[in-house]
Amino acid sequence: MRETMRQDLAPDSANLDAIAEVFAELAVAAGDAVMRIYGGDVHARAKVDNSPVCDADLAAEDVILKGLAARLPHLPVFSEEAVAAGAKLEPSDAFILVDPLDGTREFLARNGEFTVNLGLILNGVPIAGVVYAPALADIWIAGTTAVFARVSPGATLPSPAQRTSLHARRAGQNGLVALVSRSHDTPETESYLAQLPIKNRLSAGSSLKFCKIAEGLADIYPRFGPTMEWDTAAGDALLRRAGGTVRDEAGRLLAYGKFAERLKNSAFVAWGDPIAADAFAGAKTA
Repeated sequence: MRETMRQDLAPDSANLDAIAEVFAELAVAAGDAVMRIYGGDVHARAKVDNSPVCDADLAAEDVILKGLAARLPHLPVFSEEAVAAGAKLEPSDAFILVDPLDGTREFLARNGEFTVNLGLILNGVPIAGVVYAPALADIWIAGTTAVFARVSPGATLPSPAQRTSLHARRAGQNGLVALVSRSHDTPETESYLAQLPIKNRLSAGSSLKFCKIAEGLADIYPRFGPTMEWDTAAGDALLRRAGGTVRDEAGRLLAYGKFAERLKNSAFVAWGDPIAADAFAGAKTA
């Protein structure tokens, strides 16, 4: 990761690309730390909530938190492992959410479907974010637009000319392609999808499901199991910039900054096509 000066960038539209670039550089650096551990003894253990954590989670978080403190020190940061270890959740209108290793189960299964996620929230809305899959060498960046690029862990980010713009697709007349969680499928998900014209189903881990919809490769990703805001912020920002939407159970845009709930999400459905989201708003989980 190249050395840069501290940047007191206001979290507004004028600075989104610069902030997203900082996120991308830190994600690639964290991905390098993750891949140095991948394949070895990762010292996996269970947290209080029985979710897994390993050395790679902590190594990636250390890289990201140190980088954010040096480069964007004016923005509060809430990161999964730090919060699990007791870090306070002080409400703020603008803040950064970090999942240093999204898909720890996928990391432990060594299937490559894990990501490093950073998202910027302003007034309850994810306005910038980065999802990096180090084992795949793929990065998705959301600033003022949504783009995709290839970059190896620890390498220099490709220039803007080497990045591909992303646009979610409109729902087809012949049925929808649904993405489901590889590790967290539920009966509620099955009940919900049974009410929709699903022609094909794909499985994926971590935030990759948001990315595939943003790329126009699928239409819908429902999630009725528990998630936290750091699980979804980066992918949500990417999908919104690509023209998609993420709705809660009431059909509203998924909101962030739920400090009273300790940043826990409600159930949600990610759509590539907001018109289809409106058309199928009456579908329920039972």
